[in-house]
Amino acid sequence: MRTEVFLTRTGAFLPFEPVGNDQIEDVLGLVGGKPSRARRLVLRSNGIVSRHYAIDRATGEPAMNNAQLTARAIQALGDDIGHVDCLATGTSLPDQLMPGHAVMVHGELGWPRLEAISCAGICLAGTAALKHAWLSVRAGDARRAVATGSELASPILLGRNFEAEHEQKVHALETRPEIAFEKDFLRWMLSDGAGAVLLETAPRGPLSLRIDWIELSSAAHELPTCMYAGAEKNPDESLRGWLSYSASEWQTQSIFSVKQDVRLLNDNIVRASAEALHAVIEKHHLRADDIDWFLPHLSSAYFIQPTLDSLARAGLDIPRERWFTNLTTKGNTGSASPYIMLDELFRSGRIKPGQKLLMFIPESGRFSSGFVFMEAVG
Repeated sequence: MRTEVFLTRTGAFLPFEPVGNDQIEDVLGLVGGKPSRARRLVLRSNGIVSRHYAIDRATGEPAMNNAQLTARAIQALGDDIGHVDCLATGTSLPDQLMPGHAVMVHGELGWPRLEAISCAGICLAGTAALKHAWLSVRAGDARRAVATGSELASPILLGRNFEAEHEQKVHALETRPEIAFEKDFLRWMLSDGAGAVLLETAPRGPLSLRIDWIELSSAAHELPTCMYAGAEKNPDESLRGWLSYSASEWQTQSIFSVKQDVRLLNDNIVRASAEALHAVIEKHHLRADDIDWFLPHLSSAYFIQPTLDSLARAGLDIPRERWFTNLTTKGNTGSASPYIMLDELFRSGRIKPGQKLLMFIPESGRFSSGFVFMEAVG
């Protein structure tokens, strides 16, 4: 018999004070001593007004690592949550290649022995962690589980990381002073943050969310890589990973920078997500009237209208007034975004018992999609 699973608490952590659009290069630094010409164009399109970076403004150095950031979000759940049997974490950029992120977070927390699971990926990594935690409680393996999504993007976005590449290409850059657009683009899109949720076998407190289902879907069988790090693209769109480059090339080609094929993104993200959406609608008999809150993870405000259009074409025409997103003020925190968004709504008092929530998480890594359906209970 399957156990019902309830999301009973949420937590989030956003480091330091919000950083406005005109302050970004003060925190991240310039590349080649010149302001980016792409910055205003990207910011005008993505609609983000403020975001958070775990960078010490006095020293210009990271003030905490990803594991510490994640632990702070978990601690925001409260110190009275009880013994946790399963910790499932998701992130794009862990602090090290090995060991896994989850055990490092466990070490930061100092909790007793538990199951620790690390989920890799990009925006969908946190949702994959949520699914593992949900299934663990649902199967009866865990009485209580914590799932997290976290991103510490700022250290890899610092201007100094691109100086070696800039110096090597100085002549070509005399007419184009910024780094290649697929790298520069993401310096104005990504930021830091972490979120966590507690899953249990029974409701707790005045409000809990029963998780009815979670669906994950990949379109990698038909689409090439769109967002990546630690690699470069070959002419045939396959990836050449960092292990096949020399240590000097890691710097001169900024191999470890986060890159985005913007053309591929714009051409495919809505269509790839729409196909997954159609499958979910059919499988779970979704109707727009049944959804009181729609929480889409949006990397940019640019995708609001295409998402509205895609929902309408799929027969799930959820009005804009039923949407909830905090992209404008919290920024795009990747796998942490769904958690940070849900935390703000959950704590707002706006969710009422009986209301139903649909979370939508698209990922452009190789075009994956995630959906989480919940019902509020008193």
